[in-house]
Amino acid sequence: MTLVSLRRAFTLTLLLTLNLSAQAQDSTQPETPGATPPPLNLPAVPSAPALPVTAPSTSGSGFTPATPAVPMVPTPAPAAPTVTPPVIPSPVMPVPPVLPPVAVRGLWVDAFGPGLKNRAQVRQVVDDAVRMGVNVLFVQAIRRGDCLCLKSGLPAITDADFEKNFDPLALVTRLAHEKGIRVIAWASVTGIANAASPSTNPKHVMRTNGPTSRDSWLARRSDGTWQEGSDGWLDAGIPAAAEYAATAVVNLVKNYDVDGVQLDRIRYPDGGDWGYDPKTIARFNAETGTRGRPLPTDPRWQEWKRDQITALVRRIALEVKSIRPSAWMTAATITYGPAPRVLNPDSFRQSRPYTDVMQDWPTWIHQGLIDLNVPMNYKRDGVADQGVWFNNWNSFASSVRTRADGQVTPLAIGTALYLNSPQVSAAQASRSVSAGLGWVGYSYRVPTLANYNNTQSQPQALSDVTKLLTAPGGALHETKRWLDAPPVARGLMGRVVGVPWPGGRTVEAWQDGRRVAQSLTDGNGYYGFLTLPAGKTEVRIGDRRWTDTVPATGLVRLPDMLLRDTQPAMIPAAPRK
Repeated sequence: MTLVSLRRAFTLTLLLTLNLSAQAQDSTQPETPGATPPPLNLPAVPSAPALPVTAPSTSGSGFTPATPAVPMVPTPAPAAPTVTPPVIPSPVMPVPPVLPPVAVRGLWVDAFGPGLKNRAQVRQVVDDAVRMGVNVLFVQAIRRGDCLCLKSGLPAITDADFEKNFDPLALVTRLAHEKGIRVIAWASVTGIANAASPSTNPKHVMRTNGPTSRDSWLARRSDGTWQEGSDGWLDAGIPAAAEYAATAVVNLVKNYDVDGVQLDRIRYPDGGDWGYDPKTIARFNAETGTRGRPLPTDPRWQEWKRDQITALVRRIALEVKSIRPSAWMTAATITYGPAPRVLNPDSFRQSRPYTDVMQDWPTWIHQGLIDLNVPMNYKRDGVADQGVWFNNWNSFASSVRTRADGQVTPLAIGTALYLNSPQVSAAQASRSVSAGLGWVGYSYRVPTLANYNNTQSQPQALSDVTKLLTAPGGALHETKRWLDAPPVARGLMGRVVGVPWPGGRTVEAWQDGRRVAQSLTDGNGYYGFLTLPAGKTEVRIGDRRWTDTVPATGLVRLPDMLLRDTQPAMIPAAPRK
């Protein structure tokens, strides 16, 4: 693509970006005939200069349990200067680079029906993927606090038709790799239960830490209720719940030859009025110096909850990259309603993903917490303004692909096969791919609207959509492998201990006398950075300092840092139920 065409594409995108009224994306009403949406024209992606690279560190890394070993006590440094230099932002280049097209051609395979429950189904999934021409399967491993695997630390699913002693994740990974298809282990992170179809395993989290437990981990509304429809959700603001969720996802990379993990349901439930477990409120008050129960509309409370979701993404990313830097960290992100304005950097703060479910995925990209963004752009061409919404969300997502270190995060558009006809699905896939983006369809189990409405069988629906996707000019017409490596992860991670409330502590990374990054500790005291320049780096937390060398690739893991508060926070007694 030439510079002229890039500028023309950017100008056309501005014309497409509309300030439309909010509307949920997850309606299941079928599409009605309407005008074909305009072609998708994406803005050029701003870039920043690449950071310098130095020799790697020889420090080791690995996943450690929540209980710390004997902490190392760093020597306090001299008093910090009275004037702190600001974080130097990455400059925006006036002329953007020409980016290679994203090679992802994917298919989600969920665990709520046939597909992964016995060996024959898994073999059929891989055979169908070969015929369709996809190059990556996003295979549901963690469903609702249970797993279609045996080595995550979670109980296996208890469906009656699930083959006993069977590990679908291991088999699908082996078979797909034999065909040149990658496998991303897809995990529902905070969505952990459904009251209509509960797990019967006594070790399931709903039985050990459910709504009637003295140590419940569930997200609650201000009135104390916990169900969103029939679903139950973990509260990421409860440190033990966050530890549980992170450990399960990281175990997928630790114990399986998967090519990466995808975080789904990594948010609070819809509605905004969540997070009111007494443990969560006590932690919020301790970390922010506030008192009482915050109102659902309190901006500080909302920002704190967003920080907890981002902190959970960060923790998982740090652990995954410390084990296997080549593993892909991806997320299925929310695109409710109309898209933010491309040229307005604050417009995402008015969007429903940000205000409703506390998901700040542009920040995840900027901080290098995810390597591949897969927005769930579940829109239906011909239904009101949704065809334009589809294009505009793609444009916005493309405009926020640049990380703090100047690398560009790949973008693959997720579309709802189950809400559309094969013709519409093929058109949405083609609009995405022709714009240089990847594509992922949801889902293998329900590949057309007719199948979703039970007027067409799954095999016939899959055949119909496959024919259009693989036809000349279709998104999957040319079979190609996805061989790209993820953006380079470069940074460090560590943990603070020794204080009753380790979360919410400011962490700074300094190099050559200037602050290059800043973050916060999570509720378990963990912190880290993934987009640092390589080289000697000093970490500052309060009056504590620790110096180490950031490697050229991967992460250095620092020893636990012992903090000593002069006035420790009081820990309230856990409420009895």
